Amino acid sequence: MAMGRYSRVDGKKSSGYGLTITIVLIVSLSMVGAWMFMSSWSAPTESIDLSSSQTTKDVETTTTNTDFTNEEASKTEEEKEVVTESNEEKPDPEKKGFEDKNGEGDRKDGEGEKDTEPESDETKQKEKTQLEESSEENKSEDGNKTEGNTEEKSKDVFPAGDQAEITKESSTGSGAWSTQLVESQNEKKAQVSSIKWNVCNVTAGPDYIPCLDNWQAIRKLARKHYEHRERHCPEESPTCLVPLPEGYKRSIKWPKSREKIWYNNVPHMKLAEVKGHQNWVKMSGEYLTFPGGGTQFKNGALHYIDFLQESYPDIAWGNRTRVLLDVGCGVASFGGYLFDRDVLALSFAPKDEHEAQVQFALERGIPAMSNVMGTKRLPFPGSVFDVIHCARCRVPWHIEGGKLLLELNRALRPGGFFVWSATPVYRKTEEDVGIWKAMSKLTKAMCWELKTIKKDELNEVSAAVYQKPMSNECYNKRSENEPPLCKDSDDQNAAWNVPLEACMHKVTEDSTKRGAVWPERWPERVETAPQWLESQEGVYGKPAQEDFTADHERWKTIVSKSYLNGMEIDWSNVRNVMDMRAVYGGFAAALKDLKLWVMNVVPIDSPDTLPIIYERGLFGIYHDWCESFSTYPRTYDLLHADHLFSSLKKRCNLVSVMAEVDRILRPQGTFIVRDDMETIGEIEKMVKSLNWNVKMTQSKDGEGVLSVQKSWWRPTEVETITSAIAKAGEV
Repeated sequence: MAMGRYSRVDGKKSSGYGLTITIVLIVSLSMVGAWMFMSSWSAPTESIDLSSSQTTKDVETTTTNTDFTNEEASKTEEEKEVVTESNEEKPDPEKKGFEDKNGEGDRKDGEGEKDTEPESDETKQKEKTQLEESSEENKSEDGNKTEGNTEEKSKDVFPAGDQAEITKESSTGSGAWSTQLVESQNEKKAQVSSIKWNVCNVTAGPDYIPCLDNWQAIRKLARKHYEHRERHCPEESPTCLVPLPEGYKRSIKWPKSREKIWYNNVPHMKLAEVKGHQNWVKMSGEYLTFPGGGTQFKNGALHYIDFLQESYPDIAWGNRTRVLLDVGCGVASFGGYLFDRDVLALSFAPKDEHEAQVQFALERGIPAMSNVMGTKRLPFPGSVFDVIHCARCRVPWHIEGGKLLLELNRALRPGGFFVWSATPVYRKTEEDVGIWKAMSKLTKAMCWELKTIKKDELNEVSAAVYQKPMSNECYNKRSENEPPLCKDSDDQNAAWNVPLEACMHKVTEDSTKRGAVWPERWPERVETAPQWLESQEGVYGKPAQEDFTADHERWKTIVSKSYLNGMEIDWSNVRNVMDMRAVYGGFAAALKDLKLWVMNVVPIDSPDTLPIIYERGLFGIYHDWCESFSTYPRTYDLLHADHLFSSLKKRCNLVSVMAEVDRILRPQGTFIVRDDMETIGEIEKMVKSLNWNVKMTQSKDGEGVLSVQKSWWRPTEVETITSAIAKAGEV
């Protein structure tokens, strides 16, 4: 039988064969030792861009390239462990710092897996705690580090495929929201990077107010209760930019703006033609001029203001009376001259046939807003205004159970005054006499006390001054419950889109509650924490009064050291200011000595601190920033947003919010944003896409400040907003 050349029939190997095996083993061990020696020198370079799976592949390739037979490539379990530990020691540069930080960089060969796993769990827990305590920007950064740590620690146990899956689960396990947040942020960043701005094509042109010019909604409404003058926002907020009027210029500075404005900025002649004889507004060359008159004070607002003070001295302008609401304000000359008496007046009127009256007021530098006494509550808390004023405001207070006057009663502070100088107070026509009788009956039933009726001989008008009660004594003594008292469950501070009701809220008699005690006199009240905050917790977690004081001091420091000196803002050009997310009103209070005013906006999803702002002698409004604000375009010189956008982006399209910011802010106006750095980055990209000038950015501990100046730039392409196109005869 044929046999192999080196074979023996008995199966025993020859001594020559044994020698060959011995030589092969010695050579094999020598090569393994050489490979291990070389690996210890080459690993740091090879591992820079390699994952654990790539490293394993390299090892396998190196083994294959030795041309060993299967039998020769087999190793003892001890040899396998040595190779595995050698692979583990290849450092990943992203992980090395983390290892050194935790004292693992000097780990020696031979330390087992059981020693590393508990440390991994402990480290992961520390990272989670750190994520919970950090800002959103820090959460994002620390989340990446945690994922890297999980990858390193788990690769000792899991193969490459399983390891990738475990890493994903570990990342998700640190909070499902973080994964959703990353996905949302990436999508929003992609949207921001692809923004293409267009100019709005709408019937209102440069005067477009999205929630008041929604003709698609208006044409379907009844008009009996001025529903067509109320807010009706489009389903999707516009993302286009409102055009500038032809010949628009930078607004005239205060106080000259009180007397005249550029005609091209508000190019409307109708009021000058209709009301010029009453000294509302007149045309004079390239200017519109304001002699300071009104329907009831043709000889000037200051005379009328002093007349009211003389009629009832307890009004005490600028002392007891600080915050006033002017209903049906016209061009707001009354409010404009109350600044001379240290009174802050918020004026409002509808966007109606009195063309651009509120726009005139704002261009003059006088606080005003578009609103109407219709079917819904005014966007103010209850019991906040010291005085409410109505001259010839054309509001039918006496009809439908006095529903509209009862809304003023809600907003008026207990002990506050209602000043009424309309024609029913002094004229003797049949209509005026009938209205006076109805008003007398209504105000008596409301327990308002008529303090005085005085005649202004110069202007040939008279004014009646009523006072709201400070106790419930009169309410309890009424023989008839008409108008009825509101239910105890009715919150007088609930005002956003709440329908009007013909009822009265009882006044608070408990001295520890808001409304029972008149605020401190001005100016002390702006720095005084209200006593009724004593038992409450503040927005920032401290006792409310302590919170209030800390917030006040914080904003004083920020404004004095940063805003007034470090942002290149020309404050002589700043008159109309808006705090888009006011808390206690600290920002506005810090600016009180400058010749400007601040509209404090409390978003509807923020803590309801607006009553505190009024208590300080400041004013403000509730608003939802997912919708358009009730003001004309180009009406504010400075917008301030403190941690507003990081909250908004969870529920609003930030592009439409920025389009609204552009609509409200005047060219060359200032926009200041304080927020987390991720949000600051998003806003900075958007303002750059608008060709605005970034004046300053600062960051610290994941928080940032951005200050930008709006430019004159407008896009060239046009976008038609179908809902804002009126049909023939509708305007």
